[in-house]
Amino acid sequence: MTQSSETPLSVAIVGGGTAGWMAAAALSKLTGCSVTLIESDAIGTVGVGEATIPQIRLFNRSLGIDEAEFVRETKGTFKLGIEFAGWRKPGESYMHAFGNLGRGAGLLPFHQLWLRGRQLGLAKSLAAYSLNETAARAGRMQAWQQAHGQPDMPWAYHFDASLYAAFLRRFAEARGTSRIEGRIASVERDGESGDIRAVVLEDGAQVEADFFLDCTGFRALLSQGAPGQDFADWSHWLPCDRAVALPCASDGDPVPYTRATAHEAGWQWRIPLQHRTGNGLVYCSDYLSEDEAEATLRSHLDGEPLAEPNRLRFRTGMRSAPWSGNCLALGLAAGFLEPLESTSIHLIQSGIARFLSMLPRRGATATMAAEFNRQARFEWESVRDFLILHYAANVRQGEPFWDRCRAMPLPDSLAARLDLFRATGYLHREHEELFTEPGWVQVLMGQGIMPRATHPNADAIDPAALARLLDEIERGIAANVAAMPTHAELLRRLCAPQSPSRPAATMETAR
Repeated sequence: MTQSSETPLSVAIVGGGTAGWMAAAALSKLTGCSVTLIESDAIGTVGVGEATIPQIRLFNRSLGIDEAEFVRETKGTFKLGIEFAGWRKPGESYMHAFGNLGRGAGLLPFHQLWLRGRQLGLAKSLAAYSLNETAARAGRMQAWQQAHGQPDMPWAYHFDASLYAAFLRRFAEARGTSRIEGRIASVERDGESGDIRAVVLEDGAQVEADFFLDCTGFRALLSQGAPGQDFADWSHWLPCDRAVALPCASDGDPVPYTRATAHEAGWQWRIPLQHRTGNGLVYCSDYLSEDEAEATLRSHLDGEPLAEPNRLRFRTGMRSAPWSGNCLALGLAAGFLEPLESTSIHLIQSGIARFLSMLPRRGATATMAAEFNRQARFEWESVRDFLILHYAANVRQGEPFWDRCRAMPLPDSLAARLDLFRATGYLHREHEELFTEPGWVQVLMGQGIMPRATHPNADAIDPAALARLLDEIERGIAANVAAMPTHAELLRRLCAPQSPSRPAATMETAR
C-alpha cells in the first residue's frame, strides 16, 4: 500500500488474547498508528492464571495504568519470586526471588562474600540475605520506591489472563483501536515480495494494512506461510510437550509468590489469585499419558476444582524470523517456552517494545527485520538456557524423565557459563540479558551447583569484618520485613471500594 510520509502507519492485529490486546494498548497509547484488531469470540484463548516478572510494571507504567485499578480488575495478587520444590531432589526447595542478594564489597558481588562466609561457618542460608524471599516466606509485602532510601524490593503480579486481556481491550478501544469480529479465511500476499496485502474474513470482508501483527497463538495463521520461515526446535533440551490446566478454590490468603513443584515426569504450577488458585501440570508425553497427568494434577490441588481441565499441546522453540516482511509474530505465534520462570508475558512485552523502537514510517525494511530477529533470538536463547538449567541440574533418582534431563548434552552457551561458575563463582550478564546475576546464583546454588573454590579477593577479607557485614544485612532485612503489612492486608487495602472522594492510590506513588 502506498502512503505519504505524513500518513499514519496502519497496523492490523490478528488475534486478541493477552498478546493482541497488549499490542493494541501500546500502539494506541504510545504511537500515532491506526490500529485495528481482528478476533473471533468463537475462538478460545489459552487464558489461565498468569504469573509475571517485575518488567510488567514498566509496561503498565508506560501506559499510565493505575496499579490499584489494575489489581482489582484482574483479581491480581503480588509476586516476590518463585519457589522451586523438588527440582534438585524430592524434599528440597529453594526460591528464585526478585531483587538483590545482600550487599557486595567493592568489585566482589555478595555471593562471593557469602561463599567465603559459608566456608568459615559464618553465613546462614542464602535466603536470609534476600529481602524478597524473607518477605515472601513470611507472607508479607510492601511496595516502595528505592529512591526513598528503602532497599530494593521489586515485585510482579499474578492475575487472571482473560481479565487482563479484557482490561487492556477497554483501554485500547477507548484510545482509538477498532475491533472487528470475525475469523480469518485466507491471507493475501504480494506475488513478488511475499508481504501480506490483506487478510480475508469468512464473510468475505478484506482488511488491508501497512503492517500486520500475528497474535493467533499456536496456529500462527500469518507467520506460518511466510517466505523462508522455519522453526528452531528446542524440544531435545526441554522435552515437555503437554500441559493440563485446572483452577481450584483458594485454601486461604494468597501467598506473594509462585510455586513450581517437580513431579515424576514434569512440574506443576500454582498461582494464587484473589478469587481462586491457578494450577497446571507441564509434562512429557513420552512418560505420562493425558489421563495420568490429569490424575496427578487433581491429586495435588489445594481446593475443589472450578472448571473442566484445559489440555494443551506444544513444541518448545521459536520461529526463526518473528519479523518477516511486513508481519511480526508475538506470543505463541512467535514460539513457546514453558512458563517455568514466568517469562511468557515478558516475551510479548519485549517484542512490542522492540517493535516500537524500530517502528517504520513507510513499512518494514529487511535491515530492521534482521536486527529485530537477532535481538529476539538472543533473548529467547538466554531464557531457554536458564530453563534448561533447572532440568539438567537434578539428582532425582529412579525417574526416567529426570534421568534423561540430567544426561542430555547442554547448549554450548550454558555449558560455558556453568564451567565458569564452577571454577570460582564467576557470573556475567551479557548485554541486556533478562536474568540477573542474583537470579542465576539462586537457581545454580538451589540446584546444588557450587563453585569449587572461593574468589581470592574474598579470602583476603577479615573474618570478623565479614561476620559483622553478614549479621548487619540479615538484621536489616528482618527489621524491614517485620514492619511490613501482610500480603492479604495490602490487597484488602488496595482493593477496598473506591469513591470520587477516595480515589485509588497507586502503589507507584503511595507514600
